Amino acid sequence: MSHLSHLPADSLQGEHCAKGTAFITPIASGPEDKAWEWQMTLINMDQEVEFPAHDDLRRQFVPLDASVDITFPDGRTQHLSRFQMAEFDGANDPQACLPSVPTRTFNLKLRGDAQGELMARPLNGTMVLLAPSGWRWFVLLLSGRANVIADHRSQQLEANDMLWIDPIPGHPIRIEGGGEIVLARLPTAKTHQ
Repeated sequence: MSHLSHLPADSLQGEHCAKGTAFITPIASGPEDKAWEWQMTLINMDQEVEFPAHDDLRRQFVPLDASVDITFPDGRTQHLSRFQMAEFDGANDPQACLPSVPTRTFNLKLRGDAQGELMARPLNGTMVLLAPSGWRWFVLLLSGRANVIADHRSQQLEANDMLWIDPIPGHPIRIEGGGEIVLARLPTAKTHQ
């Protein structure tokens, strides 16, 4: 049977980055916290934030509350609207992020051959998720209300609630409601926070 596991927001511990320009909250990493192949973080920023240089990872990045401008070492600037996804790697490593107004951003970092998929979007009605064997879903409800239904289990979500979904392969997961949602499809991990 599919498993739904609520992740209480108050169980997460964040801290200011070294320069104090952003508040970073690690959400989860796997398969181990220290030797992770994937990592999810939520970053609150109200001013320009430097991206640490990473040659060894790929990053999927999305602004959640407002648009941002991403700058690169070669002088390029990339504008990202709210919910617009960007992907960065060693060949396209950003230098800094400047929000138009205070915003949260969501990061999915992947190392080596690790795979994962991040998306942010409005939720209006019913959404159906599928996960092949070896995959799970992470859900963050940004606003509104939703009900997650997997087999005969269900979980009500309010704004800022987070949930892990470990589905039976091939069994659809339904998310019903209205609001805004962040979803990450990740490989099944032995441990998670």
